[in-house]
Amino acid sequence: MSRIMKDTPAIRVAITRPKYDTHLITPPLGIGYLSSYLKSKHIDCTVVDGLNLGLENKEIVKQVKHAQIVGISVLSYYFLKAIDLSKRLKKAGKIVIIGGPHASTLPYLTLSKTHADYVVIGEGEETLYKLVELIAKGTPKKDIHIPGLISRYHKKFIDAPFIADLSSIPMPDWDQIDPRFYQKAPHGGVVKYFPLAPIMTTRGCPYECKFCASPLLWKRRIRYRNPKEVVDEIEYLVNTKGIKEIQMEDDNFTLKREHAEAVCKEILKRHIHVAWSTPNGIRADRVDEKLLRLMKKAGCYAVAFGIESGNQEILANIHKLESLETIEKAVRLAHKVGFVTQGFFIFGLPGETKDTIRNTINFAKRIPLDKAQFLTLDVIPGSALWEELRFRNKVNWHIHSYFEVSWVPPTIDKETLAKAQSQAFREFFFRPRQMLTVLQFMKVSQLSYLFKRLKDTKVLKVH
Repeated sequence: MSRIMKDTPAIRVAITRPKYDTHLITPPLGIGYLSSYLKSKHIDCTVVDGLNLGLENKEIVKQVKHAQIVGISVLSYYFLKAIDLSKRLKKAGKIVIIGGPHASTLPYLTLSKTHADYVVIGEGEETLYKLVELIAKGTPKKDIHIPGLISRYHKKFIDAPFIADLSSIPMPDWDQIDPRFYQKAPHGGVVKYFPLAPIMTTRGCPYECKFCASPLLWKRRIRYRNPKEVVDEIEYLVNTKGIKEIQMEDDNFTLKREHAEAVCKEILKRHIHVAWSTPNGIRADRVDEKLLRLMKKAGCYAVAFGIESGNQEILANIHKLESLETIEKAVRLAHKVGFVTQGFFIFGLPGETKDTIRNTINFAKRIPLDKAQFLTLDVIPGSALWEELRFRNKVNWHIHSYFEVSWVPPTIDKETLAKAQSQAFREFFFRPRQMLTVLQFMKVSQLSYLFKRLKDTKVLKVH
């Protein structure tokens, strides 16, 4: 049994995220992992997902009244909400810990604006446990100084090493982020079956796309879970929670061929009948027909590709390290094998012009994609573009690509960029095969979320 149970009084922890405006509501894997890890160390931990439950911040404070310590997971998009929640929790006498991508990329700003006690930077499981253990022992605040942490009392940061063995982390706390009780607003919008659950089989990404914060967050490293443990989790979700579909949320599930093959073969070996997809995207240069056919045989029915642009020069500008030829070949192979195919595109990347927007729309229509997502660029904290474009002093955390243009390249005007998303959406989806795909997977229970997605595509504003 953990020393914390033997030598210290019981301490209660709650982990939460605030409600914010989004059409994507899925079980938060990061919070689920933190909870399961703390519970494996015999620490009482409660998850309160304000987003899924539709709780305002004042209601979240009431929900966590039993806890002495409250952790808040923060994305940049809802940083203002997190600031308000943190201040309310401090007023209620809680010890507040902030973590998540935003905290990891802008830790000192996060600490200052939220008035939190501590900010966890990077991978959180071990750091959070060590911190809770020290707090429970009554360690003076000035003496709490551990890798991966800054605080109001100790602002000098020591980098924490990544967790070497992902097998040391239990699967997420599925009892507290039970997929059966989540709103039907999944990644990708329309899916084959409910209930569904997201899982991750890897952590990290070795690439250096300039619009992404992953190179900073994961230091261009990737680690793999044991394929048998991945399938243990799938089997648990299917048999215990009645899950009918799995969404692989890895940054790139197929990056290491042996890993993807091992997961597929283990699913087949155990005769697990579950549909699954890769809605977070896979790289076109990391699949071939043999691997795609194995994935299909193992239950995968849909794959997404991070394409970003239909212009080769723009792909070079963002260090995508892929060619349009390779992308087209992979999409055609996936279509040939029988997958529902999706592509992700971003307007407003460096070098964007009226002509390159047309290149992207034409490319998306030419290759056999069933679905496509068109966004305008969010310059996010931690990305190379954040530094290059000098966004480090930006304080308007309302910026989001569904609603606003956050940066306009000097090669294009605001009005043209603002219209690109809705133009692409209309041209792409108002075609028979694409409309049929959406109708095929559409469910009555999802209509409100689908209408919201349509509305969001049309209300893009220029500031």
